[in-house]
Amino acid sequence: MITHLVGWNLTAATDAERTAAAGTIRDLLEGLVGVVPGLIDLRVHRNGVGIEGNRDLALISHFESEDALHGYISHPEHQRAVEFIRANTTDRFSIDVVE
Repeated sequence: MITHLVGWNLTAATDAERTAAAGTIRDLLEGLVGVVPGLIDLRVHRNGVGIEGNRDLALISHFESEDALHGYISHPEHQRAVEFIRANTTDRFSIDVVE
């Protein structure tokens, strides 16, 4: 199993805009469960504690295999989500853990 973690900061200026962008990102990504083969689960969370250096959003997902993760990355529905995410976030980090 692969655990895929990603974090971003939102670019929106107001709290309302940040909430809207975070909700859209969550909906786009969580909607991929059951669509992308080999994607076991996926959740998007907003940062809940104001510690300096924390990202605004985190994605935590699990894949059956490395091949499934690569399939997710190139999947057309994921690419559609990526377009919105790139337009609304900055400071991305990612790590993949083999379990």
